[in-house]
Amino acid sequence: MGLGLFCFTAIPSSFSRSISRCLPAGRSGESALVDTVTSRQGDTALLRCYLLDGLSKGAWLNRSSIMFTGDDKWSADPRVSVVTGGGNKHEYSLQIQKVDVSDEGRYTCIVQNNLNPQSNHIFLSVKVPPRIYDVSSDVTVNEGGNVSLFCMASGRPEPTISWRHITPLAMKYQSGEELNISGITKDQAGEYECIAQNDASAPNTKSLRVTVNYPPSIHEIKFTGVGVARSALLRCEALGVPTPAFEWYRGTKRLTRGQGIDIQTLRSRSVLSMTNMTQDRYGNYTCVAVNMLGRASASIPLLPPSTASYGDASRVGVAMTAWLLPWLSPTSCLPPGALFQPPKSEWGGDNGQWGGRVGATSSGG
Repeated sequence: MGLGLFCFTAIPSSFSRSISRCLPAGRSGESALVDTVTSRQGDTALLRCYLLDGLSKGAWLNRSSIMFTGDDKWSADPRVSVVTGGGNKHEYSLQIQKVDVSDEGRYTCIVQNNLNPQSNHIFLSVKVPPRIYDVSSDVTVNEGGNVSLFCMASGRPEPTISWRHITPLAMKYQSGEELNISGITKDQAGEYECIAQNDASAPNTKSLRVTVNYPPSIHEIKFTGVGVARSALLRCEALGVPTPAFEWYRGTKRLTRGQGIDIQTLRSRSVLSMTNMTQDRYGNYTCVAVNMLGRASASIPLLPPSTASYGDASRVGVAMTAWLLPWLSPTSCLPPGALFQPPKSEWGGDNGQWGGRVGATSSGG
């Protein structure tokens, strides 16, 4: 209802005689001030109003609609009621349960006494907690690619959106509905959290996962003690996404399970074990890790007991090689038929000290 004229009509009984009239805005009896009551969606709002004395009558309007006149309820909304008595016997307040956005607006309390109605205007403001209603699905991208994430939220006031990379450092990103990462690295993989917040309630959050594919790299290859007629155990660990597959070579020959040779692979680790070591099983061993983005290899020599100290990996030279397949873009996969060429090795000894020189080649390089 504007601040022009407000009128009361069709109000029954003797109460209608006293307030069935129009009162110009700004004239005596009407307050030009508008109080504001703020309530959160779903809560109960209480709009306070007080009669002048026990002889006064009250009425409530919502915009131009009559809600209550005295004790008579005109509103069909079961959520609204008038609060009277209690700690103050002249109280005549309007209560609205389960407040919603549609309840927002101006309400007017009319107090009638001695034919001089007085009006109090109250504006009900409804705040809505933030709610994320749409967010990016989990994303997989190759290292070096670009990632765009989005997060949409509603609320009143309009919520602000921020992003957080869930890591021990809890890195925060700029605010906004979109998060763009250019040239992503494997360190930027993991869980990302969208945070929507306003002053209506606690923040609303949703998470998604970003997986970054990258070529394998071997970070450890080692062996345990070995001797004639004894067992040998070689272990190779590699990092890469997707998890790399492993291959083992002795010289140029690829090894498979059987005839005293066993290969066990669990996630990022592959273990080659050999029983009953014979002379023909000594030589240069190569671990190869491969996934769709590239491959890496590392070699380690197994020498007969008469020429090397076994069980001490620090005294054995280990050569590692890793490369990307040059024709692959950050979003392409390993083409069928790409084959690994095992490394060639040269051996020599001087004064009883043995060592190896290992080289590796790529079918794509």
